[in-house]
Amino acid sequence: MPSDAVFYQAAALCLTYPDDDFIARLPLLREAAPQLREFTDHATVTPRQELAAHYVQVFDFKNRHSLYLSWWQDGDTRRRGMSLVRFKDVYKAYGMEFTGEELPDFLPAVLEFTARTGNTDLLTEHRACLDQLRCRLTDFGTPYACVLDAVCAALPPTPTGARR
Repeated sequence: MPSDAVFYQAAALCLTYPDDDFIARLPLLREAAPQLREFTDHATVTPRQELAAHYVQVFDFKNRHSLYLSWWQDGDTRRRGMSLVRFKDVYKAYGMEFTGEELPDFLPAVLEFTARTGNTDLLTEHRACLDQLRCRLTDFGTPYACVLDAVCAALPPTPTGARR
């Protein structure tokens, strides 16, 4: 896996619920993705129960920190259904069928797709959403902001004159 792929896969894991499997992978994540070291260092020294409770507090109670990219663009409207279909169509175009428990616009799923294909289009198309989420996580004071900082920094620059 090229280093960009390793980074995107590691970022996906850092943004999923911190279960025992995640905790077991922390040393590997720390070494494989130095861009995420601030977060992985935090996760390494934080007790698992505390880390899990914080994840729920940050991501599960309100849409204010939603990891669902189409929510940032469409909210809870009918348009969101078409956006979700678009995500599935992009996966299908790469021979991948989305079968996860989450919706196809779940940021860790999009990061995993990017890791497997090298295609950053879904991330760059939702750059403004990622920037909003990054800012909100920073304002909230959560270490998860470091993960979004690294993801946004890894994306190609927004073309001059492009909408954000």
